[in-house]
Amino acid sequence: MTRIDELLGRDFDGEPTADLDDVIDTAYDDPRHSERVPGLIELMNDPDEAEKDRFVACLALTYWAEPAGFEAVISAAADPENTPWYDFSIDRKFSVDSTFSQLAVAVDSSRFLVEKKGTAALRTEAFRALARITDTQYFEDRLGELIDDATIRAALNEIKEAIGRGVRALAAGEKQRFDLATQLVDLACAVAPVDGPLSVELATSVLHVAASPRALEHAVTIVYRAEGPEIREFGEYLTSVGNERVRTEVREAYEGEQ
Repeated sequence: MTRIDELLGRDFDGEPTADLDDVIDTAYDDPRHSERVPGLIELMNDPDEAEKDRFVACLALTYWAEPAGFEAVISAAADPENTPWYDFSIDRKFSVDSTFSQLAVAVDSSRFLVEKKGTAALRTEAFRALARITDTQYFEDRLGELIDDATIRAALNEIKEAIGRGVRALAAGEKQRFDLATQLVDLACAVAPVDGPLSVELATSVLHVAASPRALEHAVTIVYRAEGPEIREFGEYLTSVGNERVRTEVREAYEGEQ
């Protein structure tokens, strides 16, 4: 039995299980998970352990709102491609690393334990660290759905700067490893409930240099999430440049307001 199996391959009653995710999720309601934390920290930091196991340990610690998990996320984001587990998990669509996407989900889910652990500030710093690399690392389609409004507010500067860098890269015609334009639009969509006009400004800056059908479709989320004259004008812009699907979704968003 490997160390990761010893730590996450047993439920909190000591019974073997093949579902590590279930063990991680059960921890939200079972304080006995704290007994596994020291071992997971040791495993995560052990260079002799398998990359996969070190990554899973990091995920568990982050889901559980442990300082060591958040600190590992912050460290990984500071030097992404030298992270021990970089490229361990590869996205099927773009054939690029997907570990940061999974870490973002873990940071989001940690909200259930941060108050108990007293690590809310570290959680915010972890998301801010991830936001800084959204112009270079792949986050799948999760950025528009993750993270609570308070954390978005705390990371607005990082979000604006990352989108700015991404827009400049797109405008310069730099070769991209994944659909950066849509990822940046998703990030702008996350801002919509907090600051609708800013969300429009950020999304528009992306679409003016890379208005792909997919990016335009994702941008409709802003029309659903925010209100005001700027949002209405943005919806009209999407209708004028988008395909039939975009026009239909914008129309449905307006109907939902009535």
